[in-house]
Amino acid sequence: MWSNFFLQQEEDGRVGMAAMGGAGSKGGRGVKRSRPPRMSDSQEGKIKLAFFITIIGVTLTVLGLGTEFWAELSQPKHFRNNQTCEMAHYGLWKSCVRTLWVSDIDPERESCGPAELPGETNCTFFKFYTSGENAVIFQKSTEKSLHIASAMLALLSLFLMVMGSLCITMSLSKSVPFFLKPATVCFVLSGILVLLSIIVFHQSVLALLASDHSIPLHHELSWSVACIGSAGAILIFGGLMFLLLSLPYNPLEKCFHQQGSSNA
Repeated sequence: MWSNFFLQQEEDGRVGMAAMGGAGSKGGRGVKRSRPPRMSDSQEGKIKLAFFITIIGVTLTVLGLGTEFWAELSQPKHFRNNQTCEMAHYGLWKSCVRTLWVSDIDPERESCGPAELPGETNCTFFKFYTSGENAVIFQKSTEKSLHIASAMLALLSLFLMVMGSLCITMSLSKSVPFFLKPATVCFVLSGILVLLSIIVFHQSVLALLASDHSIPLHHELSWSVACIGSAGAILIFGGLMFLLLSLPYNPLEKCFHQQGSSNA
């Protein structure tokens, strides 16, 4: 009796599996899977061009972040009434004090500098990233909260650049435009954060100058800030290019076609 019961159960199970397989095969024939649209060769070439532009922005950002020429602080040329004068230049991570010869400075220049002149240099890393101590430059104390905020914004922008580059790499390797919009968000946000980092850093420079007025100083933002500012503009421009290339109807191509037809 039990043997007949188990045999009947096995036969019922086989019949049920066969019925499910038939239904699945019919459903598989009836349902069409939609594939993501593939990129054309011209669209892929435009994406590579936009990616090259953003890589320039990333390179300028890395170059600017690694240097200590964000701001220059210069004493009056004859402040010590001797043959030398001092100036300082610093960035996000360290500061350098340079001792220059007054005879090497342009006679029409009133302050000490520029930093490219030969002289003795003493560089120190900022300690507020490790021990929390404020740095003192010409008896003026830095505002570490603003300085750290500027550095964190710059590092966050670098992280977004890496994420955007990964999105573009995946989009080109898979030949699908799906990852262009996430890349747009990453690159546009990274450019905005880079520009915000410059603004916060400038506020930290003003706070440094306001901390003590015993030594008159001339200050100016140096070439590293120009690199960072250019990088921010390039990143935003490249991100917007990715946004236009991700649209199913590209307005740039319409402009090019209209211009070509009018010339013809």
